[in-house]
Amino acid sequence: MGSIAALGVLFPFPFYYFLWTNPQKWVELCGKGRDPSKIMAQISHFFKLIQFISLFSVSSSFSWPPPLYFWPLFIFGQFLNFRVYQLLGEAGTYYGVRFGKTIPWVTEFPFGYIKDPQYVGSVMSLLACLSWVPFQYILLWILGYVFMIWVESKEDPATRAKPLS
Repeated sequence: MGSIAALGVLFPFPFYYFLWTNPQKWVELCGKGRDPSKIMAQISHFFKLIQFISLFSVSSSFSWPPPLYFWPLFIFGQFLNFRVYQLLGEAGTYYGVRFGKTIPWVTEFPFGYIKDPQYVGSVMSLLACLSWVPFQYILLWILGYVFMIWVESKEDPATRAKPLS
């Protein structure tokens, strides 16, 4: 089950890479009148389910209460994730700028204070689960995030998609 779980954890990252590097193809695949960010969000939620099932399949026995480090890591990590979504919305969170949407620049916390706050929040939440999930699977997921941070840091505005009219 280890290799399958590892693939499940890494499964979404080629999709994200494709969307980031080929936004016009994605907009065209989605078709006229369909929101590429919304479709990406729906597919991403399904992929997140696959990731969680993969982690669950390799998790050691679930014990409660969790260790003390769980609470601050998980709560602050989820706070960052929800705050980013609250400030950017679905389009801002799911590559709307790459798909030709105008996303307002946000300077409220955590932006301007934490670089890549959604990824930081996700990594914190994953680290919180170390008492239940073997380290190598958490590390794989974190490496996927590090890869996407690197990919997204190299954005060329000239490669953004043009919305279909």
